[in-house]
Amino acid sequence: MGVYPPINGRIATDYNIFIGMTDRVDHLRLSELNRKIAVAIDAAFRSMTYWVVADVTNHTYREQKNYHSFELVEKGSDTSDIVARISAKAWGKGASRILEFEKLTGQVFTNNIHVLLNVAVIFHPKYGLQLDIIDIDPAFTLGALEQQRMATLARLVAENDFIQKSGDQYITRNNLLRLPAVIQRVALISSATSAGAEDFRHSLLNNSYGFDFRVDDYYTTVQGESNAKQFRDKIVEVYKSGIVYDVLVIIRGGGAQSDFLLFDNYGIGQAIAKFPLPVITGIGHQKNETIADLMAHTPLKTPTKVAEFIIAHNKAFEERIRNIQKNILIKSQQLFSSRTRQINAINSQLVNNSRDILFLRKTALSNLKANIKTSNFHFVRNAAGSLSHYASLVKMMAPQNILRKGFAIVKMDGQIQTNADGMEAGSRIAINFADTTVLSEVINKTKHDGSEYDI
Repeated sequence: MGVYPPINGRIATDYNIFIGMTDRVDHLRLSELNRKIAVAIDAAFRSMTYWVVADVTNHTYREQKNYHSFELVEKGSDTSDIVARISAKAWGKGASRILEFEKLTGQVFTNNIHVLLNVAVIFHPKYGLQLDIIDIDPAFTLGALEQQRMATLARLVAENDFIQKSGDQYITRNNLLRLPAVIQRVALISSATSAGAEDFRHSLLNNSYGFDFRVDDYYTTVQGESNAKQFRDKIVEVYKSGIVYDVLVIIRGGGAQSDFLLFDNYGIGQAIAKFPLPVITGIGHQKNETIADLMAHTPLKTPTKVAEFIIAHNKAFEERIRNIQKNILIKSQQLFSSRTRQINAINSQLVNNSRDILFLRKTALSNLKANIKTSNFHFVRNAAGSLSHYASLVKMMAPQNILRKGFAIVKMDGQIQTNADGMEAGSRIAINFADTTVLSEVINKTKHDGSEYDI
């Protein structure tokens, strides 16, 4: 025989005795007991609601009925152990409030979110004890996420000398980098199934300007805080690739606010802040910037915006080159025109100066010619006067004129004698007068000082 539970302090050892217990009249059906519990709970909690802080788990949503079923749990302050648990549901007004919560926060109502709920306590005989969701406070969830985010930012500034805060701006090693003049080689971190990455690639590679790009993919999971290390390792992989990229682009499509929590991770923010190449983010959110955006060189809202930014950056460089080309052409034309005017002016000066010089030289030659004529006349006249004077002197000094004045020419042996040194007594001499020659013989020669002659 089997052993059965105590009955009024006795052990039921006989099957027949145990079977006979079913005839007792002091028992309750479970449904009756549950109704009693429901009445008691209803009496205790009727018309009363409570604001409760808890985490959501085991969530399911039946879209056809617009019905949420889940559990609310409370975890220990120092551990992740669950210290309280209760089932909950939301339908009707509660489901509508959850929908509003999702629109306001961008956060899908799902597992592992921390929420502040207004609940009513109910007990259903069939479904047991539950909390009926009346309302949900979106500000609480946003505040909790923001507090976590601000704490992470404060830690990044405190623990890293390459991250500083200036007012509302964060100055990082990455956002101080200069973009290369032309962006062509891109490292892309995204999900392998990301529609946003496809939009980025299509917009970039099919640009209307015909710019060439090379995009290398580094696929990883881009949502879920548990994937933060994997994502950070992918950033490190780009760095260690040895490929000289122009920029690192991080892409994610749109999604719920909770999907972006990965980009508020400390390790990812730190890796982006010190990355040695400019990081451009296009995470797909339309509201607050993530920590990854704040640490990056250029944060943009969507993947398509990133492609447009890169194309516009290259187009701006092309425009600068074209403007330089135009300026060179304009400056060359201006310089050529200026030099042409200068050369024409010099040519005109040469022509005019040559004409003036020729005129002056002709004038000088004419004057010289006239001066030569005048000088020749005076020279000839003066020379003629001089010649007449000299002719007169010559005539005056002519021997005939001198002889006519009483002088005589003494010759000996046919030679004119100017003194008597060669004459000796007996020498035959010829004395020539103006019209007569006398032959004579030297008888005697006496020297005197000339005072003895009376001329």
